[in-house]
Amino acid sequence: MQRKVFQLLVDNQAGVLSRISGLFSRRGYNIESITAGTTSDPRYTRITIVANGDEAILDQIEKQVGKLIDVRKVMELKPDSSVFRELILIKVKATDNQRQAIVSVSDIFRAKIIDVDMDSMIIELTGNQSKIEAFLDLLEGYEILQIARTGIAGLTRGSADV
Repeated sequence: MQRKVFQLLVDNQAGVLSRISGLFSRRGYNIESITAGTTSDPRYTRITIVANGDEAILDQIEKQVGKLIDVRKVMELKPDSSVFRELILIKVKATDNQRQAIVSVSDIFRAKIIDVDMDSMIIELTGNQSKIEAFLDLLEGYEILQIARTGIAGLTRGSADV
């Protein structure tokens, strides 16, 4: 099973994201993550989709998405020529005795403590997926109360544009 990151430039119209996700659903394709946001030109939205499958399925995904009427451009973001980031918010149960250790681990990863309560902390971390997974591994000894992840956002390096 392979994994590909696709970036779409689409018209900023109501229902575009629904049509794209509907295509995946109808064809039985799985979306690992999907992120969307308006570009510097408000007429367009940039959508990043991470999908899994064999080579034939991933090629079919790229072709089918490209046929949708609101899709202006589809491009595979290759790891060696792109930058990927993900945001994660983690709420961790933290007693007085645990708080400093959690802060120390967070500092190593350049994570931000964005909320502290009597019995918990919320940590914000941005990075590639391996950095986020490594951070979660180090928090394994603590009780994680909630996690919210954005999914991958990415851009090509250099002056290439989607």
